Amino acid sequence: MNATGTLRTLTLNVKVKLVPNDKGDTENAPDFHLQAAGHEVGAAWKKTSEAGREYLSVSIDDPSFPATVYARLIENEDGTHDLIWSRNKPKAA
Repeated sequence: MNATGTLRTLTLNVKVKLVPNDKGDTENAPDFHLQAAGHEVGAAWKKTSEAGREYLSVSIDDPSFPATVYARLIENEDGTHDLIWSRNKPKAA
């Protein structure tokens, strides 16, 4: 699977590509590298939900981000994909 798409947020609009990772015998290595403009900006692991639905668990990082973004890439019925994440809530003082 070599998948391409666009990562769009309020401040980003970049083309990204999922590239298969030849992880060999390393069990916890990501299944894919996430690249933008030829640079690695994240990784993705194949997962299955409790309901049996397959998805990718994705981490995205960039020096412009305040922290790494952890998300799920889920395929829709029409073949498109949605990247879903939620922001951590700040701890009460």
